[in-house]
Amino acid sequence: MSDFKEWLRAHSVTEVECIVADINGIARGKILPGDKFLRSIDEDSLRLPESIFIQTVTGDYPDEDVIDPIDRDIRLRPDFKSIRLVPWYEEPTAQVLADCVYHDGSPVDISARYVLQRVLKLYADKGWKPVVAPEVEFFLTKINEDPDYPLVPPIGRSKRQETGRQSFGIEAVNEFDPIFEDVYDWCDKQNLDVDTLTHEAGAAQMEINFNHGDALALADQTFLFKRTLRNAALKHGIYATFMAKPMAGEPGSSMHIHQSVVDAETGKNLFGDAEGRNTELFLWHIGGLQKFMAAAMPLFAPNINSYRRLRRHSTAPINVHWGVENRTVGLRVPASGPEGRRVENRIAGADANPYLVMAASLACGYIGMVEQIEPTDPIKGSAYRLAQTLPQQMPEALRKLQGSGPLKETLGEAFVDVLLAVKQSEHDAYQRVISSWEREHLLLNV
Repeated sequence: MSDFKEWLRAHSVTEVECIVADINGIARGKILPGDKFLRSIDEDSLRLPESIFIQTVTGDYPDEDVIDPIDRDIRLRPDFKSIRLVPWYEEPTAQVLADCVYHDGSPVDISARYVLQRVLKLYADKGWKPVVAPEVEFFLTKINEDPDYPLVPPIGRSKRQETGRQSFGIEAVNEFDPIFEDVYDWCDKQNLDVDTLTHEAGAAQMEINFNHGDALALADQTFLFKRTLRNAALKHGIYATFMAKPMAGEPGSSMHIHQSVVDAETGKNLFGDAEGRNTELFLWHIGGLQKFMAAAMPLFAPNINSYRRLRRHSTAPINVHWGVENRTVGLRVPASGPEGRRVENRIAGADANPYLVMAASLACGYIGMVEQIEPTDPIKGSAYRLAQTLPQQMPEALRKLQGSGPLKETLGEAFVDVLLAVKQSEHDAYQRVISSWEREHLLLNV
């Protein structure tokens, strides 16, 4: 605590943003003057209502009581290791991520960050440690003042919109150099370990890769990166969006997670043996992913829009087959030596909460390792020629999660109950909206 106070004083911090990620990955919390923030910690008065964790993406709440209706306070416990300066403010401002506890000191088990910590503890109890590396795609678009109008690519330095597909195009990325210079500078100031930037298949669609590391640290960084990128884009008069499918006729945006498991003491990768072969743990991990990922879809594809991305021949997976160096499957195994053996989960959308994506993906693999679930044989050729086994709409995904006892137990029954209620409420709200497609094609024809 004393080091934390010294850090604030050394950086002349005038304000502190104490942040938690809600169920949709939206940053919520409190902004306090630096001195008052320190007093709040000393007095244990830094609190929020429990209901922030049952808030929908529209700011509403489920009709059913999934928490105590008195809406009690929860206490914030700042994670001092997560303290960072916010580089886009003129005044020195700090941001710190917080864990949440009830008044008796027990963790708030419906908090997204805690759900990931819960899964990581299961690994730690077995002497295992997950290693992950996220890859996050996003689109840049023109400012969209009227949501009834489609999104369009922004104007780059050439003063023209991008209209074609420019996968891995260097000049296409350079169109937006001023934005990405700020992004890299701001990430460096926040110790966000971003690596490669590439242009993806869509118009003004990009991907940022993170270096591999600890799952909780990378979830924190991915969460903060989304905020960083959106602010950098706004500074330059455009939007950055992580919607899974923001534009018709363009590919969707994913959040691929490369994951492996190492021995917690030695750091040895447990997925490959000395001869370079796949270990049983590796195959069981894939078996668990295959068996439970369909039920985990409300975490991988949490929004109505998410399911528009998961279509045949769309650069996104439609099933849970696995294969080596195969980008049509849900589970891709990159060619590697035993020390780098991993599986890339390609199912999650960029719109998902990174804490919950990593928690769900690691939970599926964990159940497979513990229950020794055998995977199918790896496939060759396109997985698009095979049946679509992933849910295609939100209601189907919610039913599958509701019926998955092992996944609910691993993630926490209370959390799953909240997730189901929030997502059902969001779906109900969507069903009350009449779309432009319906007006265009049904108004005078049926």
